[in-house]
Amino acid sequence: MAQAALEQMITQGSGRIISVSSVIGETGNIGQANYAASKSGLFGLTKSLAKEAIFQLKRAGRDPGEGIGLTVNAVTPGFISTDMLATIPEKVLERIKEQIPLGRLGQPEEIARAVCFLAADESSYITGQIWAINGGLDM
Repeated sequence: MAQAALEQMITQGSGRIISVSSVIGETGNIGQANYAASKSGLFGLTKSLAKEAIFQLKRAGRDPGEGIGLTVNAVTPGFISTDMLATIPEKVLERIKEQIPLGRLGQPEEIARAVCFLAADESSYITGQIWAINGGLDM
């Protein structure tokens, strides 16, 4: 699907592809090898598609630096206060929060703001990047 979207954006000469990965793709986690592998796979996909987009734009005779351009990025949320965490016992959540330098779970709106920025024209010079939004968990 990403390849088809990329091809259409190359034809248009502009667009945004933003993948949502996870901090677990960066850090791994006990019992989540399959999840970590799929989420870290988005890092390689993001960087490869970003390079592919530039290559294909040039090949089509377009200037990849012109206008809003075509960018490919990913965000990697940490532990976010969503339904996915609602079933985790409070004792376990407290241990998770202790590992996060900011000492709290993230809010969905914090991820949404980063995605909105990456989708905006103002982010036209950002491509092939993985944005960690995790309260410092990965540092």
